[in-house]
Amino acid sequence: MTWDHIAGNWKHLMGQVKQKWSKFTEDDLDVIAGRREQLAELLQKHYGIAKEQAEKDADEFVQTLKK
Repeated sequence: MTWDHIAGNWKHLMGQVKQKWSKFTEDDLDVIAGRREQLAELLQKHYGIAKEQAEKDADEFVQTLKK
C-alpha cells in the first residue's frame, strides 16, 4: 500500500493507527490525514523519538497494511 492509498483510505485506517499508537488523539488523526510527514512529526512529538526513527516506524506501519 502506498501513501496515496493510505490518504485515500484514512478514515478506514484510523482505528489501526490508534491501536498501534495509542497516544494519538482524534485531533492528531485528523491532522495526519494519511500523510507520512504528519505521522512522523506527531510520532516524534508524542513518543520522543528521532526523525529517522519516526519515518522508519511510519514506513513499517505501511508494510503491515499489505498483509
